[in-house]
Amino acid sequence: MNKFKRDDEVIVITGKDKGKRGTISQITGDRVFVAGVNMVKRHTKPNPNAGQPGGIIEREAAVHISNVAIFNPETNAADRVGIQVDEDGNKQRIFKSNGQLID
Repeated sequence: MNKFKRDDEVIVITGKDKGKRGTISQITGDRVFVAGVNMVKRHTKPNPNAGQPGGIIEREAAVHISNVAIFNPETNAADRVGIQVDEDGNKQRIFKSNGQLID
């Protein structure tokens, strides 16, 4: 079971965007794309076949998964994720600080 899922609210704990919060939009391997975090400028050529104008486009770049932590709204801080198995054998994600369910 992965500790992070799409649409989880995370907080960046290291790097130039330290302290910024956002939701995970995509997970690829050990990297995540967080909305509004790690914005980079991409210089693109115009493509008349696709109807795409050229120019400088700003978009999100991937952040390593170790540089983000899940945001706990109860404590209003970053938290760690634990895995707990219930009576039926189903795995559930919990916050390590207070033991509450994430999902």
